[in-house]
Amino acid sequence: MAMLLRASSLRLQLSGRVILDQVDLRVAEGERVAIIGPSGCGKSTLLRCLNGLQSVDQGSVEVAGESLSSLNELGEAEFERRALRVRQHVGMVFQSFNLFPHMNLIENLMRAPMVVQGLTREAARERAETLLARVGLSDFAEHFPQQLSGGQQQRGAMARALAMTPKILLYDEPTSALDPEMVSEVLAVMSELGQGEARPTQILVTHEMKFAERFADRVLFMSAGRIVEEGPPVDVLRNPKNPMTQKFLRHFV
Repeated sequence: MAMLLRASSLRLQLSGRVILDQVDLRVAEGERVAIIGPSGCGKSTLLRCLNGLQSVDQGSVEVAGESLSSLNELGEAEFERRALRVRQHVGMVFQSFNLFPHMNLIENLMRAPMVVQGLTREAARERAETLLARVGLSDFAEHFPQQLSGGQQQRGAMARALAMTPKILLYDEPTSALDPEMVSEVLAVMSELGQGEARPTQILVTHEMKFAERFADRVLFMSAGRIVEEGPPVDVLRNPKNPMTQKFLRHFV
């Protein structure tokens, strides 16, 4: 498989605290990667750096041939130009659903393809309808976000990310804001998206260890801003070698 994402020697310090400490990451096209670790270890910040939402102090990110280094190195204008090009290939699903409250669900999906990609309203609607069917929300196309359950809103947010036809999907703990009974419906959609030859590359930050084991081709464990262990899910989650990984996973037994 071709390498789609490369992050090299990422370092970030905020308010005197090291958030990322020489992080290297390679992700192949179509690969599914789960990132686990304690709160505050840098997982979510790493995703934001991969998407150009946060600049690093040192290091670089390359996504589908588009490269992005630090704000200090590039300057604000050039950093934002490059970040926008990176985001053409990357969709992100956040903990909070971030749907536009003044638009119904299908308009939420249509907006970015029309504005950014120049799709006609008819083409954007056709794409949106296909994606809503894919996440099981065809009957809710005209509903506004406040009329949807949390699980439905998160599935809608996933469909909105897919509407830009990204090569990579980043999930930042997408089930953390959901009631337990809604978690399974979101995880089921994520599993479905991972099927087939045209599946997007997916990188997931999660505390759902059982799902990470089923979902991922590879699991990374982060601690104090570093990736300290990685490998197949069965190795990292069931037979971890690093003492920090072992200690963390005891909470999920």
